[in-house]
Parts: sequence; C-alpha cells; structure tokens
Amino acid sequence: MRDLTPSQKGAVAEAEIAAAATRLGLVVLRPLCDGSRYDLGIDVGSRVLRVQCKWAARTGDVLAVRSRTCRRASNGYVRTTYSGAEIDALAVYSADTDCCYLLPIADVEHLSTISLRLAPTGNKQASGVRWASDYELARTIERLIRDRP
Repeated sequence: MRDLTPSQKGAVAEAEIAAAATRLGLVVLRPLCDGSRYDLGIDVGSRVLRVQCKWAARTGDVLAVRSRTCRRASNGYVRTTYSGAEIDALAVYSADTDCCYLLPIADVEHLSTISLRLAPTGNKQASGVRWASDYELARTIERLIRDRP
C-alpha cells in the first residue's frame, strides 16, 4: 500500500471512527458544511458529542496524536489547539493498532500533541501516563453514558 497524504489519513480516521461508533449502536452525524471545529456528532442518548477526528502514528509503544490545527487566514497561517468551547472529544484512529480511541476534551484541552501508551514504560513509571486502553472508544462511551447526570 502506498503512503497516504495527511488529507487521506484524516478521511480514513473519520471513516473508521464513524464505523466503530455505528457498530456500537450509536447514531453518527456529519455537519452539512465544512468550517466547524468538529468532524462528527455522536449521539450518546443524553446528548450529542462534538467530535474532532485525528490519525495516530505509532512509535514504539506510544501512539502520537497531533491535536493542533493549522489554517490559512488573512494574516498568514494560524495554529491553534482545541478547547471545550469548540469540541467535546477527540476521536483517534490508529492503523497500527486498528483501534479507535475517544479522549474527552477535559483530558486534553489545549494540548498540541498527546501520547497514548500501549505498553509499560521501561522505567516502570505510571504516574501521568495516558494508557491507550483507558481511552478505547467503547470503554470511553460507556463511561460517558454512565457518568452523565
């Protein structure tokens, strides 16, 4: 398979995330026009999550997610991160693990890069580690539905 462009990776990630959410029995919504900060809406029953989709690249035992965005503006390129005012979660697809992850924005707000750990660190450090397994899509959706007032 040939290398994918960033746009193609984004399209694959969005399609994989939408399919995974649909397999969980959730309704997935798409905005009618471009320009919003989120790619999908995922109806979890009590609300619709505004979800930005991202591709994750694997390096060793870590998935790296670039959560910043860059767009052209009248004064040049504008680089920003995401906030809770814009999205409710980042959804991530990794072709290397063939798995989708959902990161609530409260866990990653304003971060430009997020690391999800697949295996223990060499020095046994666990404090402050974001374990990929804790953010698997089904697990996070269940937690959001359960913890919602």
